[in-house]
Amino acid sequence: MVRLPLTPAELDRGARLGALLRSARGEVSMLHTALAAGVSPETLRKIESGRIATPAFPTIAAIAEVLGLSLDAVWAEITEPGRAADRVGAGASERLAS
Repeated sequence: MVRLPLTPAELDRGARLGALLRSARGEVSMLHTALAAGVSPETLRKIESGRIATPAFPTIAAIAEVLGLSLDAVWAEITEPGRAADRVGAGASERLAS
């Protein structure tokens, strides 16, 4: 099976996804987050850096759950940048405080 190259829009969306997850992770270690989500730290690193621009849905769902992000907020942020940023930032701050 030949995989078609990603479009610029898909690459941009992958970069926004990575930035969102990295921001939501805050000071929590990549290792802790990855293991809690059931993915390898290398996979999480690649997603956060945008190298995996279109990760599998179950992977993103697991990472979002560990980070306390709703999938609605993730989708809103990666499709319309800035729309969910305030909600995500507030949630990350609350998690760090607890």
